[in-house]
Amino acid sequence: MGPRDGLGPSPASGTGRIPYAPRTDGESGFRCFRPDGRPPSCLSSTSLYLFGVTPGEEIRLRLVLHYDGSRFHGWQIQPELRTVQGVLHAVARHLTGAERTITGSGRTDRGVHATGQVASLMVPSSWSADTFRRAMNANLPGDVWVADAQEVERDFHPRYDAIARTYRYRLGLSREAWSPFVRPWCWPLEKTPDLSVLDAAAARIPGDRSFDAFAKSGQPQRGTRCRVDRAHWEPWEDHGVQLTITANRFLHHMVRYLVGTMVAVGWGRRPPEELEALLEGGPTDELWTSAPAPASGLFLHRVEYPEGTTRSRHRALRERTSRSELFP
Repeated sequence: MGPRDGLGPSPASGTGRIPYAPRTDGESGFRCFRPDGRPPSCLSSTSLYLFGVTPGEEIRLRLVLHYDGSRFHGWQIQPELRTVQGVLHAVARHLTGAERTITGSGRTDRGVHATGQVASLMVPSSWSADTFRRAMNANLPGDVWVADAQEVERDFHPRYDAIARTYRYRLGLSREAWSPFVRPWCWPLEKTPDLSVLDAAAARIPGDRSFDAFAKSGQPQRGTRCRVDRAHWEPWEDHGVQLTITANRFLHHMVRYLVGTMVAVGWGRRPPEELEALLEGGPTDELWTSAPAPASGLFLHRVEYPEGTTRSRHRALRERTSRSELFP
């Protein structure tokens, strides 16, 4: 009886069996579980055998992550709270049998989603990037997915090496935007703002300037200056419109304050000149931003890096070299 029969032999004992279940996460193969229903502990030889892993030196992997932020308290690990970094850390610890430091390109807030968050960690070199990706996806919950994994230089840092980040913010303007299958990933609006006014407002944003007016808090060591390269509204399927904005860095809540203020301008609740004044001069006692847009509509879409951060060495070549050293 093999995996397709629902049971597979346990390499650890030689006689025991590990239950298997068909994959439901888009990957090929089968998902394995311990008898108690939990993913297998990688401290056991069983887990290592299943993924062909043996101890050795370590390599750094870069992961591209998708996650639904609805049930997370943000990215960063927090005691007693469910966070994206915490979930990744737990699974990586199970797979490698050791504590792992997982670093992200930035911290997304509670309720913010991602289709392009980048993280990195060190793993034993016996893992290939793709095998580790598949193993992670076999054990992660359904609201996190590793879209890609690549080996990178050991000194790669997902935050400090990034040269640009792109966020998207979705406004729901259709009746269907209120559906429970759409609403968690947008800001559904009862009243449609003037789209031409939104376009004109977004065109004012690019530039290298202080965005102090549009930040809940800055980073004292780095100031409030950001270089926004692009900002524009575009159709979002049949549900509404989305803002795409690219910058070298973003301040805390910056995109949400920009969207909240632009929507107020699009509704005619404040003149466009106030947005420009906030961009040029910052907040005053008489002039401040509108309330930030909800977190539910915000996505970290993409993080960009200089060319050359990915290892050019092909894993197959390394494996062939290893075998030739063992069997000359």
